[in-house]
Amino acid sequence: MNEEFSIFNIFTMLGGLAFFLYGMKVMSTGLEKLTGGRLELALKKMTENRLKAILLGMGITIAIQSSSAMTVMLVGFVNSGIMSLEQTVGVCFGSDIGTTLTAWILSLVGVESSNPFIRILKPSSFSPLVALAGVIMIMVCKKHKKKDIGNILIGFAILMTGMTLMSQSVSPLAESEQFKSMLTAFNNPLLGVLVGAGFTGIIQSSAASVGILQAFSTTGGLSYGMAIPIIMGLNIGTCVTALLSSIGVTKDAKRVACIHISIKVIGTLVLLPIVIILQYVFKLEFFNRTIGYLGIAVAHSVFNIVVTLMLIPFANKLVKLARIIVKDGKEEEKDPRRTPTGLDERLLKTPAVAVHTCISATNQMAELTRDTIKMALKILIEYDAATCETIIENEDIIDEFEDKINGYLVKLAKSSVTGADSRSVSKMMHCVGNFERISDHAVNLVESAQEMFEKGISFSPECVKEITVISEAITENINKAFDSYVLNNLTLAHKVEPLEEVVDNLSTELKNRHIRRLQNDECTVELGYIFQDILTNLERISDHCSNIAGCLIETDEKTSIHAYLHDVKENDETFRKEYRAYSESYFLKLGVVDGSK
Repeated sequence: MNEEFSIFNIFTMLGGLAFFLYGMKVMSTGLEKLTGGRLELALKKMTENRLKAILLGMGITIAIQSSSAMTVMLVGFVNSGIMSLEQTVGVCFGSDIGTTLTAWILSLVGVESSNPFIRILKPSSFSPLVALAGVIMIMVCKKHKKKDIGNILIGFAILMTGMTLMSQSVSPLAESEQFKSMLTAFNNPLLGVLVGAGFTGIIQSSAASVGILQAFSTTGGLSYGMAIPIIMGLNIGTCVTALLSSIGVTKDAKRVACIHISIKVIGTLVLLPIVIILQYVFKLEFFNRTIGYLGIAVAHSVFNIVVTLMLIPFANKLVKLARIIVKDGKEEEKDPRRTPTGLDERLLKTPAVAVHTCISATNQMAELTRDTIKMALKILIEYDAATCETIIENEDIIDEFEDKINGYLVKLAKSSVTGADSRSVSKMMHCVGNFERISDHAVNLVESAQEMFEKGISFSPECVKEITVISEAITENINKAFDSYVLNNLTLAHKVEPLEEVVDNLSTELKNRHIRRLQNDECTVELGYIFQDILTNLERISDHCSNIAGCLIETDEKTSIHAYLHDVKENDETFRKEYRAYSESYFLKLGVVDGSK
């Protein structure tokens, strides 16, 4: 190469690539946080309408600026059972089209004009202002969303700076005869496809590959005939990320990656021969023309749009092809009850999605816990051996849920999450433990019921009535606490503490009655111990209900739970009114006229 191009130009190009990749990462992370996972979560409600799926795939990819992340997300959703394989096809098509937006943005680098109004469109003209605006927003704004916008602006400025550095670093090659002779190798379309696929597979970013190709187009040595096969290759190369993400997942999740690759490969196998025939048989002059920034962006978009239009009618065939390539084999069947919904580590790359799928898994745990404790309350009155076994089995499943969810939350807490998502993570961390403790108390109640059954002893009708009344109060409080969590309803959360106070008073009243029965020889000491154990477990269950509601109030209202409890018990008339209403209702069932005192 001539003296003008040196090792320092290579350093500059590599530095520009580093800026480009980092800017893309910062911008896509900011965009993903700004959307809060709303677009991605729409995937869980995906219908069979393929057009909507394509539009949604485009929208999500444009929002997060990464088709690779989109595909990894699909693999995660299918692996965790949130989506079916058939639903992913349209999204893959849309994602392929959406990812071409980056090339259009980068084509602004090639804007050249003496007109100041047109020159302002050139990124090197406005990127410094964009960066300044981003820094000011991060330093001055207090709201997380505005800070996220600032990060997006900075990411965009860094990306464009990297693009400019790459373009400047290769500009001396325009005068290099050696470089031009080297480019003649790319007259071979197959070599162009292989180079494009290999390079993109290494850096795992089709956007960066397109950016580098656009930078090299400034030398004037690239023709449409050279560039189009390379563009086809880089579209294939971007599938490497999907391949890597499909390691260690279910068969259907592997098929998502297979469909993604099939779309690119089939598109290339069909269109590349057409390009070769037009270029070498019909010798169209178009293929000899020099390609620039805009031409590459157009070629990139046209390839993906044409492939989509060509293969949409055969979407179901792509699914069948994926099933043929990835054959059904012996796959360990998972008990759906033991599998928390959506806890796939691939989703951690999009934290907002991971948070919402974790919420679904925690809600699943909450409902299982609710059912389990209600069964445990019933067997205190009417013993059933099969129900006891179910409760014990459920408690084991709930323990597994706690381990898996907590492990996932620890990893999620290390990710970059928004303020709202951070609060959700905090609530889950606190409440998951309370769900597990409640299931432990359910097993304790089972053990008490089993002890009575095995010894052939039972409570008196009066004692059964008392357990029935306090169980009703516990059930109501469980429903309020669990509904407040699942529905994220603070109004319900505020109703838990008044009822918890009533449960404590009911327990005290029942203990006093039990002592009188012992004194009057109306109850055996053995039954008395069992009765005391039951009351203690019921109190603990109510305490955990209070903890769940208190966690929601403390996190969302940003107040100390101890200060809140002191304030409402001393100064809140609504609290006292609800407490009196609950107290009168349940104590009346015990035959006490006024239990609020």
